[in-house]
Amino acid sequence: MSGTSQLSLFNKALRHLEERKLASLTENREPLRYLNDEYDDAILFCLHAGLWNHAIRDIMVSADTNLIPQFGFQYAFRKPGDWVRTLAIADNEQMEPLIRRLYDQNQFWYSDITPLYVRYVSSDPDYGRNLSIWPPAFVEYVGCYLAWTCAPRLKQSQEKVDAIEKKLKRSKADALARDAQDLPPGKPPYGTWVQSRAPRGSILPYGTPFAGLED
Repeated sequence: MSGTSQLSLFNKALRHLEERKLASLTENREPLRYLNDEYDDAILFCLHAGLWNHAIRDIMVSADTNLIPQFGFQYAFRKPGDWVRTLAIADNEQMEPLIRRLYDQNQFWYSDITPLYVRYVSSDPDYGRNLSIWPPAFVEYVGCYLAWTCAPRLKQSQEKVDAIEKKLKRSKADALARDAQDLPPGKPPYGTWVQSRAPRGSILPYGTPFAGLED
C-alpha cells in the first residue's frame, strides 16, 4: 500500500501539471483551490471506474419495511450511502451461489429474498476514500485525473492537456491491470447437473461482477 496523503496526492497532480509543489494544504495558491474543488468528485469518479480490491466492502442488508414493491418482487433494499458499484449479491455470507433474480433501480435493490449479502465498491472513509490503503497504481491514476480536470482551469496549453490525458489513460489501464492481479483464483464453473436443476438465472459463478447493476 502507498500510505499516501491528500498533500502527496495533490503534489503528484501538480507534478503532471508542471506546477510548483505544495508545502502544506493551507497555502494561498490558485492550483490548490482548484484541486480542492475537484478532490471529492475525482475520487468518486475513479472509484467508479473499476472493481478496486482496496475499496471492496461486504455487508448484510435487510429489506426496507417502509417500502413495499407494488409488483415484480417482494422486497426492496435501500443501498448504503457509500455504495459506488455492485460486485456481487447473494443470500448467504459465503457469497455463493450469487443471486441473479433481482433488480437495481435508483437507490434500491429489489429481490424475493431477505436479507441480502452484498459485496460492493465503497466510498467510505475506511474503504475507498482511505488514501493510506490506496495501491501506488491507483494513487497515480487519481493524481493524473486530478491534473487533467484542473489543467483547463489553470489555462494550460492544449498540448499539455492532451499529454496529461494520454498519461491518464495509461495510468488507468495500469491500475486496473495491477488490481486484477490481486484477485483470488476463480471458482470452477458449476457443472451441467447443477445448472440444469437450478432455477433459470438463479446462479452465477463466484467472482463474476453483476454487469448492468453497477450504475
